[in-house]
Amino acid sequence: MKVLVTGAAGFIGAHVSLSLLRRGDDVIGIDNLNDYYAVSLKQARLEWIDSTETKGKFQFHKIDISDQQPVDELFENETFDKVINLAAQAGVRYSLEAPRAYIESNIIGFNNILEACRHHQIQHLVYASSSSVYGANESIPFSVQDNVDHPVSLYAATKKSNELMAHTYSHLYGIPTTGLRFFTVYGPWGRPDMSPFLFADAIIQGKPLKVFNYGKHRRDFTYIDDIVEGVVRTLDINAAPNKQWSGTTPDPSSSKAPWKVYNIGCSNPIPLLDYITILEEVFGQTTEKELLPLQPGDVPDTYADVQQLIDDIGYQPSTSLYEGVKKFAAWYKDFYCV
Repeated sequence: MKVLVTGAAGFIGAHVSLSLLRRGDDVIGIDNLNDYYAVSLKQARLEWIDSTETKGKFQFHKIDISDQQPVDELFENETFDKVINLAAQAGVRYSLEAPRAYIESNIIGFNNILEACRHHQIQHLVYASSSSVYGANESIPFSVQDNVDHPVSLYAATKKSNELMAHTYSHLYGIPTTGLRFFTVYGPWGRPDMSPFLFADAIIQGKPLKVFNYGKHRRDFTYIDDIVEGVVRTLDINAAPNKQWSGTTPDPSSSKAPWKVYNIGCSNPIPLLDYITILEEVFGQTTEKELLPLQPGDVPDTYADVQQLIDDIGYQPSTSLYEGVKKFAAWYKDFYCV
């Protein structure tokens, strides 16, 4: 297939692009290479993709999905079979500081992708949602059958909006769309603004760790390879209408339209302090912890119910936390020469 991957210089986007290339797909990646975090890391990911056994097979264009004209021109010039939209302004806490960035990328940008898919007969659009959509929900584990109408951050609200926008296009134009709610992704080439990376930085530099919610957070840490496997397997199975769907007893995860949402998580929530202990063990050093209150927009726990993913896609993430952290630490030491 020829696949478009948006956000290809991002953490998940780079891994997904490489996975598709390795299995023989033609991949075109786009990214705006913004400075939300170090552009040098994004450029290094692109170089990593092109330095593997697939060297020379990856095409990259610097395009911002919120800019309609270059998006439309790309779809006009290429004939994509399927699209994976991973481009977004990420981060819960940053959405308190720069809300406009989330509207431009996550709403306007996503609409540009939907419109392009509509006009170019795309077979399947798979897009990143987030476990953040569960917001104020306190039912554990988080199920795709749960209500997600009470987001607690603008980031979460934009991701819920993406699911609603995709449903509208699936309903009106018959475009198969699948949203994937990712749970705390970590691993090599990770995002420096996320806790696994921030904790590693602090441990290596011997600085105090800022641990929010007084360390009482539980997170469903999910290794990057498990996320990628879920994305690629989902891409291959086009979303289909649920013929048993009823408007009187609606299933929140499916529709009469070709629309689906799934959780992708390890289904093994770990207390944040336990995660830090494993990091300290694999790095071989400890550091002071600064226990702080719950931050605005954060939720105390995340825990993925992935039964629907197992039933429909035949896949369940399985990488153990210790194994995943060891691989992340090895990459970190190599990349930063520590």
